[in-house]
Amino acid sequence: MALLIDDECINCDVCEPECPNGAISQGEDIYIIDPALCTECVGHHDTPQCIEVCPVDCIDKDPDVVEEHDTLYQKYIKLTQ
Repeated sequence: MALLIDDECINCDVCEPECPNGAISQGEDIYIIDPALCTECVGHHDTPQCIEVCPVDCIDKDPDVVEEHDTLYQKYIKLTQ
């Protein structure tokens, strides 16, 4: 799965620089995660770094973008080639 930032986001700016794939960017109202770039940090870290640093716990798995660990790892390989 990709991750999703919900509307509890306070635009604190801490998640964006933590994303190793550049998947997080400022949206119109809150930060957003591009599911095409999100690997949940598979290949980089053991846990998603955006979730680790989020002070309001507003980042969860996106139920509309379901991906298995192997799929996320293949995406990581493609993004880092």
